[in-house]
Amino acid sequence: MNNVTELLTISYPIIQGGMGNISNAQLTAAVSNAGGLGTIGCGTMPPEQVENIILDTKRLTNKPFALNIALQVSPFVDELITLSIQHDIPVISLSAGNPAPYIPKLHEHGKVVIAIVASVKHAQKAEAAGADILVAEGFEAAGINSALELTTFTLVPQVVQKVTIPVIAAGGIGDGKGLAAALMLGAEGVQIGTRFIATKEAPFHENYKAQLLQANGTDAIIIGRSFNRLRRVIGTSYVRSLLEKEKNGIGLQEFACLTSEAHHVIGALDGDLDRGFINGGQVAGLIEDIPSVKALIETMMEEAKDQLKSGLKQLESVSKIE
Repeated sequence: MNNVTELLTISYPIIQGGMGNISNAQLTAAVSNAGGLGTIGCGTMPPEQVENIILDTKRLTNKPFALNIALQVSPFVDELITLSIQHDIPVISLSAGNPAPYIPKLHEHGKVVIAIVASVKHAQKAEAAGADILVAEGFEAAGINSALELTTFTLVPQVVQKVTIPVIAAGGIGDGKGLAAALMLGAEGVQIGTRFIATKEAPFHENYKAQLLQANGTDAIIIGRSFNRLRRVIGTSYVRSLLEKEKNGIGLQEFACLTSEAHHVIGALDGDLDRGFINGGQVAGLIEDIPSVKALIETMMEEAKDQLKSGLKQLESVSKIE
Protein backbone atom coordinates (compact mmCIF):
# COMPACT_ATOMS: atom_id res chain seq x y z
CA MET A 1 0.00 0.00 0.00
CA ASN A 2 1.01 3.61 -0.47
CA ASN A 3 -0.58 6.83 0.79
CA VAL A 4 -3.12 6.95 -2.05
CA THR A 5 -4.32 3.36 -1.76
CA GLU A 6 -4.47 3.67 2.03
CA LEU A 7 -6.43 6.94 2.03
CA LEU A 8 -8.86 5.72 -0.62
CA THR A 9 -9.00 2.11 0.68
CA ILE A 10 -8.35 0.67 -2.80
CA SER A 11 -6.00 -2.05 -4.05
CA TYR A 12 -4.33 -0.24 -6.94
CA PRO A 13 -3.34 3.45 -7.26
CA ILE A 14 -5.47 3.96 -10.36
CA ILE A 15 -8.52 6.21 -10.33
CA GLN A 16 -11.08 7.03 -12.98
CA GLY A 17 -11.44 10.62 -14.13
CA GLY A 18 -14.86 12.23 -13.95
CA MET A 19 -16.68 12.02 -17.28
CA GLY A 20 -19.33 14.67 -16.84
CA ASN A 21 -22.74 14.02 -18.33
CA ILE A 22 -21.72 10.68 -19.85
CA SER A 23 -20.81 9.22 -16.46
CA ASN A 24 -22.53 5.96 -15.62
CA ALA A 25 -22.79 3.25 -13.00
CA GLN A 26 -21.45 0.42 -15.17
CA LEU A 27 -17.97 1.84 -15.73
CA THR A 28 -17.72 3.39 -12.26
CA ALA A 29 -18.52 0.06 -10.59
CA ALA A 30 -16.23 -1.88 -12.93
CA VAL A 31 -13.23 0.29 -12.00
CA SER A 32 -13.95 -0.03 -8.28
CA ASN A 33 -14.57 -3.78 -8.52
CA ALA A 34 -11.23 -4.17 -10.31
CA GLY A 35 -9.40 -2.57 -7.39
CA GLY A 36 -9.20 1.03 -8.59
CA LEU A 37 -11.40 3.97 -7.65
CA GLY A 38 -14.40 4.45 -9.92
CA THR A 39 -15.75 7.98 -10.26
CA ILE A 40 -19.13 9.44 -11.10
CA GLY A 41 -18.73 12.80 -12.80
CA CYS A 42 -21.67 15.13 -12.36
CA GLY A 43 -21.18 17.53 -15.26
CA THR A 44 -24.32 19.64 -15.52
CA MET A 45 -26.66 16.79 -14.54
CA PRO A 46 -29.42 17.63 -12.04
CA PRO A 47 -29.11 16.02 -8.61
CA GLU A 48 -31.94 13.58 -9.33
CA GLN A 49 -30.06 12.12 -12.29
CA VAL A 50 -26.80 11.91 -10.33
CA GLU A 51 -28.64 10.20 -7.48
CA ASN A 52 -29.95 7.52 -9.84
CA ILE A 53 -26.39 6.80 -11.00
CA ILE A 54 -25.22 6.64 -7.38
CA LEU A 55 -27.94 4.12 -6.52
CA ASP A 56 -27.19 2.02 -9.59
CA THR A 57 -23.48 2.06 -8.74
CA LYS A 58 -24.19 0.88 -5.20
CA ARG A 59 -26.15 -2.02 -6.64
CA LEU A 60 -23.17 -3.01 -8.78
CA THR A 61 -20.35 -2.66 -6.23
CA ASN A 62 -19.72 -2.60 -2.50
CA LYS A 63 -16.30 -1.03 -3.04
CA PRO A 64 -15.51 2.69 -2.55
CA PHE A 65 -16.17 5.10 -5.40
CA ALA A 66 -15.92 8.85 -5.82
CA LEU A 67 -18.11 11.73 -6.92
CA ASN A 68 -16.48 14.41 -9.07
CA ILE A 69 -18.00 17.89 -8.94
CA ALA A 70 -16.80 20.43 -11.50
CA LEU A 71 -17.36 23.59 -9.50
CA GLN A 72 -17.63 26.12 -12.33
CA VAL A 73 -19.55 23.73 -14.57
CA SER A 74 -22.32 22.36 -12.37
CA PRO A 75 -25.18 24.69 -11.37
CA PHE A 76 -25.99 22.30 -8.49
CA VAL A 77 -22.80 22.24 -6.41
CA ASP A 78 -24.43 22.65 -2.98
CA GLU A 79 -27.09 20.08 -3.78
CA LEU A 80 -24.45 17.60 -4.96
CA ILE A 81 -22.41 18.09 -1.78
CA THR A 82 -25.56 17.31 0.21
CA LEU A 83 -26.23 14.28 -1.98
CA SER A 84 -22.73 12.93 -1.33
CA ILE A 85 -23.36 13.18 2.40
CA GLN A 86 -26.78 11.55 2.22
CA HIS A 87 -25.40 8.59 0.28
CA ASP A 88 -22.19 8.31 2.30
CA ILE A 89 -19.87 8.56 -0.69
CA PRO A 90 -16.37 8.34 0.82
CA VAL A 91 -14.38 10.32 -1.75
CA ILE A 92 -15.19 13.65 -3.39
CA SER A 93 -13.05 15.16 -6.13
CA LEU A 94 -13.39 18.87 -6.83
CA SER A 95 -12.31 20.33 -10.16
CA ALA A 96 -12.70 23.44 -12.33
CA GLY A 97 -12.84 25.92 -9.47
CA ASN A 98 -11.77 26.84 -5.95
CA PRO A 99 -12.31 23.88 -3.59
CA ALA A 100 -11.64 25.84 -0.38
CA PRO A 101 -15.26 26.76 0.52
CA TYR A 102 -16.39 23.12 0.37
CA ILE A 103 -13.59 21.20 2.06
CA PRO A 104 -14.51 21.92 5.73
CA LYS A 105 -18.06 20.60 5.30
CA LEU A 106 -16.84 17.51 3.46
CA HIS A 107 -14.27 16.83 6.19
CA GLU A 108 -16.98 17.26 8.81
CA HIS A 109 -18.65 14.24 7.27
CA GLY A 110 -15.49 12.18 6.96
CA LYS A 111 -14.91 12.58 3.23
CA VAL A 112 -11.53 12.23 1.56
CA VAL A 113 -11.21 15.30 -0.67
CA ILE A 114 -9.28 15.23 -3.92
CA ALA A 115 -8.53 18.56 -5.62
CA ILE A 116 -7.63 18.61 -9.31
CA VAL A 117 -4.99 21.23 -10.10
CA ALA A 118 -3.04 22.51 -13.10
CA SER A 119 -0.24 24.52 -11.48
CA VAL A 120 1.94 24.70 -8.38
CA LYS A 121 0.04 27.78 -7.20
CA HIS A 122 -3.29 25.95 -7.39
CA ALA A 123 -1.77 22.93 -5.66
CA GLN A 124 -0.43 24.94 -2.75
CA LYS A 125 -3.75 26.73 -2.29
CA ALA A 126 -5.64 23.44 -2.33
CA GLU A 127 -3.28 21.93 0.22
CA ALA A 128 -3.62 24.98 2.46
CA ALA A 129 -7.41 24.68 2.19
CA GLY A 130 -7.22 21.11 3.50
CA ALA A 131 -7.32 18.87 0.43
CA ASP A 132 -6.21 15.31 1.22
CA ILE A 133 -4.93 14.37 -2.24
CA LEU A 134 -4.08 16.37 -5.35
CA VAL A 135 -4.50 15.34 -8.96
CA ALA A 136 -1.93 17.22 -11.05
CA GLU A 137 -3.49 17.19 -14.51
CA GLY A 138 -1.36 17.94 -17.53
CA PHE A 139 -2.42 19.54 -20.79
CA GLU A 140 -2.47 16.17 -22.57
CA ALA A 141 -5.71 15.29 -20.82
CA ALA A 142 -9.14 15.00 -22.43
CA GLY A 143 -12.00 17.39 -21.89
CA ILE A 144 -11.85 20.76 -20.17
CA ASN A 145 -8.24 21.92 -19.98
CA SER A 146 -6.26 24.59 -18.19
CA ALA A 147 -5.14 27.57 -20.23
CA LEU A 148 -1.76 27.29 -18.46
CA GLU A 149 -0.90 24.37 -20.78
CA LEU A 150 1.61 22.66 -18.47
CA THR A 151 2.33 19.09 -19.50
CA THR A 152 2.11 16.17 -17.12
CA PHE A 153 5.84 15.47 -17.29
CA THR A 154 6.68 18.99 -16.12
CA LEU A 155 3.70 19.66 -13.83
CA VAL A 156 3.84 16.58 -11.63
CA PRO A 157 7.41 16.91 -10.29
CA GLN A 158 6.91 20.62 -9.64
CA VAL A 159 3.78 19.95 -7.61
CA VAL A 160 5.35 17.02 -5.74
CA GLN A 161 8.28 19.24 -4.77
CA LYS A 162 6.06 22.00 -3.38
CA VAL A 163 3.41 20.11 -1.39
CA THR A 164 3.42 17.49 1.36
CA ILE A 165 0.17 15.63 0.56
CA PRO A 166 -0.02 12.76 -1.96
CA VAL A 167 -0.12 13.64 -5.66
CA ILE A 168 -1.80 11.69 -8.44
CA ALA A 169 -0.73 12.26 -12.04
CA ALA A 170 -3.24 12.76 -14.86
CA GLY A 171 -3.03 13.53 -18.56
CA GLY A 172 -1.54 11.29 -21.24
CA ILE A 173 -1.53 8.14 -19.09
CA GLY A 174 -3.14 4.93 -20.29
CA ASP A 175 -0.75 2.03 -19.78
CA GLY A 176 1.78 0.58 -17.37
CA LYS A 177 4.63 2.62 -18.79
CA GLY A 178 2.68 5.79 -18.02
CA LEU A 179 1.99 4.54 -14.50
CA ALA A 180 5.69 3.77 -13.99
CA ALA A 181 6.67 7.19 -15.32
CA ALA A 182 4.20 8.90 -12.98
CA LEU A 183 5.66 7.07 -9.99
CA MET A 184 9.18 8.06 -11.01
CA LEU A 185 8.05 11.69 -11.20
CA GLY A 186 7.00 11.44 -7.56
CA ALA A 187 3.28 10.79 -7.97
CA GLU A 188 1.65 8.04 -5.91
CA GLY A 189 -0.96 7.06 -8.46
CA VAL A 190 -2.62 7.96 -11.72
CA GLN A 191 -5.97 9.21 -12.91
CA ILE A 192 -7.09 8.05 -16.34
CA GLY A 193 -10.13 8.84 -18.46
CA THR A 194 -9.74 8.29 -22.19
CA ARG A 195 -8.29 4.78 -21.77
CA PHE A 196 -11.30 3.70 -19.72
CA ILE A 197 -13.62 4.74 -22.57
CA ALA A 198 -12.16 1.94 -24.71
CA THR A 199 -13.09 -0.92 -22.36
CA LYS A 200 -15.72 -3.62 -22.57
CA GLU A 201 -17.79 -2.35 -19.64
CA ALA A 202 -17.88 1.28 -20.81
CA PRO A 203 -21.42 1.82 -22.19
CA PHE A 204 -20.43 4.34 -24.83
CA HIS A 205 -21.31 4.19 -28.50
CA GLU A 206 -19.19 1.93 -30.67
CA ASN A 207 -18.43 4.93 -32.91
CA TYR A 208 -16.68 6.57 -29.95
CA LYS A 209 -14.56 3.49 -29.25
CA ALA A 210 -13.77 3.05 -32.95
CA GLN A 211 -12.52 6.64 -33.15
CA LEU A 212 -10.16 6.02 -30.25
CA LEU A 213 -8.84 2.82 -31.77
CA GLN A 214 -7.97 4.50 -35.06
CA ALA A 215 -6.76 7.80 -33.57
CA ASN A 216 -3.18 8.90 -33.17
CA GLY A 217 -1.86 11.47 -30.72
CA THR A 218 -2.38 14.38 -33.10
CA ASP A 219 -6.07 13.56 -33.49
CA ALA A 220 -6.67 14.82 -29.95
CA ILE A 221 -6.99 18.55 -30.60
CA ILE A 222 -7.91 21.68 -28.70
CA ILE A 223 -11.00 23.75 -29.40
CA GLY A 224 -12.02 26.99 -27.69
CA ARG A 225 -8.73 28.88 -27.82
CA SER A 226 -10.54 31.95 -29.13
CA PHE A 227 -12.45 32.20 -25.84
CA ASN A 228 -9.85 30.80 -23.42
CA ARG A 229 -12.21 27.85 -22.91
CA LEU A 230 -9.94 25.00 -23.85
CA ARG A 231 -11.28 21.50 -24.40
CA ARG A 232 -9.36 18.54 -25.82
CA VAL A 233 -11.48 16.43 -28.18
CA ILE A 234 -11.05 13.96 -31.02
CA GLY A 235 -10.99 15.68 -34.42
CA THR A 236 -14.26 14.44 -35.91
CA SER A 237 -16.32 16.15 -38.62
CA TYR A 238 -18.28 18.05 -35.97
CA VAL A 239 -15.08 19.29 -34.35
CA ARG A 240 -13.62 20.37 -37.69
CA SER A 241 -16.75 22.42 -38.30
CA LEU A 242 -16.34 24.01 -34.86
CA LEU A 243 -12.74 24.94 -35.65
CA GLU A 244 -13.87 26.53 -38.89
CA LYS A 245 -16.52 28.52 -37.03
CA GLU A 246 -13.88 29.70 -34.53
CA LYS A 247 -11.66 30.76 -37.39
CA ASN A 248 -14.52 32.75 -38.88
CA GLY A 249 -15.31 34.60 -35.64
CA ILE A 250 -18.13 32.67 -33.98
CA GLY A 251 -19.54 34.36 -30.86
CA LEU A 252 -18.99 33.02 -27.36
CA GLN A 253 -22.68 32.28 -26.77
CA GLU A 254 -22.98 30.19 -29.93
CA PHE A 255 -19.70 28.41 -29.19
CA ALA A 256 -20.85 27.59 -25.65
CA CYS A 257 -24.07 26.14 -27.05
CA LEU A 258 -22.26 24.01 -29.64
CA THR A 259 -19.84 22.65 -27.00
CA SER A 260 -22.45 22.04 -24.31
CA GLU A 261 -22.75 18.74 -22.48
CA ALA A 262 -25.79 17.99 -24.66
CA HIS A 263 -23.54 17.81 -27.74
CA HIS A 264 -21.08 15.67 -25.78
CA VAL A 265 -23.89 13.19 -25.10
CA ILE A 266 -24.89 13.21 -28.79
CA GLY A 267 -21.35 12.24 -29.79
CA ALA A 268 -20.43 9.85 -26.98
CA LEU A 269 -23.71 8.06 -26.33
CA ASP A 270 -25.65 8.47 -29.57
CA GLY A 271 -22.58 8.05 -31.75
CA ASP A 272 -23.59 10.92 -34.04
CA LEU A 273 -20.20 12.43 -34.85
CA ASP A 274 -21.70 14.95 -37.28
CA ARG A 275 -23.81 16.55 -34.56
CA GLY A 276 -21.80 15.95 -31.39
CA PHE A 277 -18.21 15.80 -30.14
CA ILE A 278 -16.24 13.24 -28.16
CA ASN A 279 -13.61 14.07 -25.57
CA GLY A 280 -10.24 12.40 -26.05
CA GLY A 281 -6.75 12.90 -24.68
CA GLN A 282 -3.43 12.54 -26.47
CA VAL A 283 -3.19 9.06 -24.97
CA ALA A 284 -5.60 8.02 -27.75
CA GLY A 285 -2.51 7.30 -29.84
CA LEU A 286 -1.66 4.42 -27.48
CA ILE A 287 -5.06 2.70 -27.58
CA GLU A 288 -5.05 -0.44 -29.70
CA ASP A 289 -7.60 -2.75 -28.07
CA ILE A 290 -10.74 -2.89 -25.92
CA PRO A 291 -10.01 -5.02 -22.85
CA SER A 292 -12.12 -5.48 -19.76
CA VAL A 293 -11.50 -2.92 -17.02
CA LYS A 294 -10.07 -5.64 -14.79
CA ALA A 295 -7.65 -6.79 -17.50
CA LEU A 296 -6.58 -3.21 -18.23
CA ILE A 297 -5.81 -2.39 -14.59
CA GLU A 298 -4.00 -5.66 -13.93
CA THR A 299 -1.98 -5.31 -17.13
CA MET A 300 -1.05 -1.75 -16.18
CA MET A 301 0.20 -2.89 -12.81
CA GLU A 302 2.30 -5.74 -14.26
CA GLU A 303 3.65 -3.58 -17.06
CA ALA A 304 4.58 -0.84 -14.59
CA LYS A 305 6.54 -3.32 -12.46
CA ASP A 306 8.37 -4.65 -15.51
CA GLN A 307 9.12 -1.14 -16.74
CA LEU A 308 10.52 -0.06 -13.39
CA LYS A 309 12.75 -3.14 -13.24
CA SER A 310 13.92 -2.51 -16.80
CA GLY A 311 14.71 1.12 -16.02
CA LEU A 312 16.70 0.12 -12.95
CA LYS A 313 18.70 -2.39 -14.98
CA GLN A 314 19.49 0.29 -17.54
CA LEU A 315 20.74 2.62 -14.80
CA GLU A 316 22.84 -0.15 -13.28
CA SER A 317 24.29 -0.90 -16.71
CA VAL A 318 25.25 2.74 -17.23
CA SER A 319 26.76 2.84 -13.75
CA LYS A 320 28.92 -0.23 -14.48
CA ILE A 321 30.18 1.32 -17.72
CA GLU A 322 31.27 4.42 -15.85
